[in-house]
Amino acid sequence: MTLRHTFQKILPALPPLLGAFFIHSAFGAGYVVPSASMEPTLEIGDEIVAVVPSYGWGTANLPFAARLSVLPHFRLFTRLPHRGDVVVFRAPANLNETWVKRVIGLPGDTIALSNGHVVLNGKTLPWHDKGQDQAELHPGISTPARRYEETFPDGSHHDILKLTTIGTLDTVPMFTVPAGKLFVMGDNRDDSADSRVLVEDGGVGLLPVWNLQGEVTTVLFSWRHLKRLLLPV
Repeated sequence: MTLRHTFQKILPALPPLLGAFFIHSAFGAGYVVPSASMEPTLEIGDEIVAVVPSYGWGTANLPFAARLSVLPHFRLFTRLPHRGDVVVFRAPANLNETWVKRVIGLPGDTIALSNGHVVLNGKTLPWHDKGQDQAELHPGISTPARRYEETFPDGSHHDILKLTTIGTLDTVPMFTVPAGKLFVMGDNRDDSADSRVLVEDGGVGLLPVWNLQGEVTTVLFSWRHLKRLLLPV
């Protein structure tokens, strides 16, 4: 990717980026990635920038939202994410926590998993094998993994990591994403408590649109790797 292309990708995020360097604002917010669930896209220690109004403003964006159990769940100027967007959201099991995942399915989509492959609206998302890689289990502890490029029907693509295709999360019977919900997954497919895992089991379950806080656009920098600076997501 050329420097010009990188700048063109980052340019739309500059206003919220300036407001999110270390603070939250009405337009941007900064978060530090605490886990490896979004590798290889996001790594542990990445400081990421999220554009708050990407999907409208909602009560989930209020800093005290988790403390008010009777807070009405509404959003203004709501727009659904695109498939493939990387989003931050209030974790359904603990609204005090903000998690990050990739949107795979929208309301009305049919979803299934077969041997790790996502089947979206009856079509298997293809993988392109990009060779051997490493998946970080804990900070400083990694294990061999395979890296694939997964492609959506519209041609957009992203990289994922796989350890196996016969794990407990690699097979999901077909279902339809209900209205007001999203199906989200981590790019580190074998180390992500996402929509494949029920909320009561520590996962996301089907994510309510209300929980969305913004779209991740940029890795601002990394607390661990100096080369990870101003990377478009």
